[in-house]
Amino acid sequence: MAKRLILLLGGARSGKSRYAETWAREQAENVLFVATAQARDADMRARIAQHRESRPSHWHTLEAPHNTAKHIATSTAKHDTLILDCITLMTSNILLNLPESAAQEDANAAVLHEVDRLLEVQSLSSATWLLVSNEVGMGVVPPTRLGNLYRDMLGRANQRFAAAADEVLLLVAGIPWRLK
Repeated sequence: MAKRLILLLGGARSGKSRYAETWAREQAENVLFVATAQARDADMRARIAQHRESRPSHWHTLEAPHNTAKHIATSTAKHDTLILDCITLMTSNILLNLPESAAQEDANAAVLHEVDRLLEVQSLSSATWLLVSNEVGMGVVPPTRLGNLYRDMLGRANQRFAAAADEVLLLVAGIPWRLK
């Protein structure tokens, strides 16, 4: 299997994660699942537990909500496929670590720094990478400053990943649409 960078975009519950996991079950042998979620409340703890139970037990899991690229780079797991689920939460984690007064330029710089680090680590990897991210630019304009910061940060991250990706798929109702 030749290494590729595959970006999976879509809305909430569009089937992005399921697509990535099905792809890996069918085409990979040794999978590293990189989780960026944090169990901040009971609902998220339940979601994380459900996701863990759904993955094959022989897959390696790396929990990396912060400094994701650094954690992947130092992982000792041998893998031919990496699923990063998800860019959306990674971006949110970056935003929540910024000062409340952060300007859009500072927020963009923080997330794009991590994106560039991830792309650098990916370029050195022999594995196929599947990146899962939400497409949040197709909805309403957020009514808050924080919402606008987030939407713009994630949009810029998605654009940077899409430019570097070998394939980009948009998932709608579980159906993949090939964009690139």
